[in-house]
Amino acid sequence: MTSAQGTARPLPVVAPAELPRLRRRTSAVLIASQILGGLGVPISIALAPVLATEVSGTDELSGMASTAAVTGTALLSLPLAALMTRRGRRPGLVLAYLTGAAGAALVVLAAAVHNFPLLLLGMACFGAASLANLQARFAAADLAEPDHRARAISTVVWATTIGAVLGPNLSAPASHSFAGTSIPQTAGPFVWAAVIFLLTGTLVGVLLRPDPLLTARALAPAGEESHADRSLRAGFAAVTASARARLALVTIAVSHTTMVSIMVMTPLDLTHHGAGLELIGLVISGHIAGMYAFSPVWGWLADRIGRLSVIGIGASLLLTAALLAGTAGPRHGQTAAGLFLLGLGWSAGLVSGSALLTDSVPQAARAAVQGLSDLMSNTCAGVGGAVSGLIVAQAGYGWLNAAGAMLLVPLAALTLFTARRHPAAEG
Repeated sequence: MTSAQGTARPLPVVAPAELPRLRRRTSAVLIASQILGGLGVPISIALAPVLATEVSGTDELSGMASTAAVTGTALLSLPLAALMTRRGRRPGLVLAYLTGAAGAALVVLAAAVHNFPLLLLGMACFGAASLANLQARFAAADLAEPDHRARAISTVVWATTIGAVLGPNLSAPASHSFAGTSIPQTAGPFVWAAVIFLLTGTLVGVLLRPDPLLTARALAPAGEESHADRSLRAGFAAVTASARARLALVTIAVSHTTMVSIMVMTPLDLTHHGAGLELIGLVISGHIAGMYAFSPVWGWLADRIGRLSVIGIGASLLLTAALLAGTAGPRHGQTAAGLFLLGLGWSAGLVSGSALLTDSVPQAARAAVQGLSDLMSNTCAGVGGAVSGLIVAQAGYGWLNAAGAMLLVPLAALTLFTARRHPAAEG
């Protein structure tokens, strides 16, 4: 796909002197969208298992709602990447948020008519909003200077903290707001989420101008974009040709899979060791704080000491987290420490891996490669989350953490190999 075919509108022209202001404006819009979008997902996803139980009539299918959301996020990754490749970040993000809003509306309808397949379809579409939040970090990198790219990514990731912390606390008010209506109370948060996603899509559609991806293409060196192939096939080829890109993909996928697999089963393990709901909530809140609140630190370090160094730190934190959580037993403080480090390790891997991925492929292929990254990470995490329950049921929570630690071995080996064979990756 050529540049002419891939872009449906002229590339925006921006004077170099205007770039600092445009970077600040783009970052502000993306941060605002992350706060809103990051609020819409957790405000409702916390009650998804409860809603699935009510609609299906059995506890055995309670996990299917969250699984459908993760599956939707993965399945929509490549179509969204293809749209962004052709039209830019703004149309892709707007469509993703609108799809998320439509999914939330379907969930409400499914709850009202007690239709479980419709609920799963709605949750799959709902996953598009999560995908938009993920892709926003790459939009932040489009116009960033190379030596500030990780910091730009980490700032947008950090903005998710606000929604991630506030969202679960708003679930109860959102449920009670529909008491006495035909909408089931457990579906109330999804009504709020639909409105939030509509507002977020409108914000991005109106204010994310000029489009950061199209602007970055316009600023590319003369001749670089004129014959560029921006197809998804070119994205695959770009990853195949770059050892650094392959390491970045593995980093993001392994970090996400390890985190999700251990995190989803920790509340159950805490329950088995006598923890109450308040303590479980505190442990998960600490985990979320580790995931998002310290991301600017990882962005600064990745720009300062190198992407590979931070990948190594992230892998070490994830390993330590697995050892602490897996051997905690009834020591709830040790479990909390492990989950906090699990969030920190995930954050380090996501920020450094995303920056390395953007660094390592040609500008024209970035949108496709970034979509491939989200497809891989969410698919692996979905499988990991499903398998984690089987591991805990058959062998126990300790063995689940051991399995998570084993995932880090190939990541560590690949990082060392890339550092030796491709030292430029450290820059």
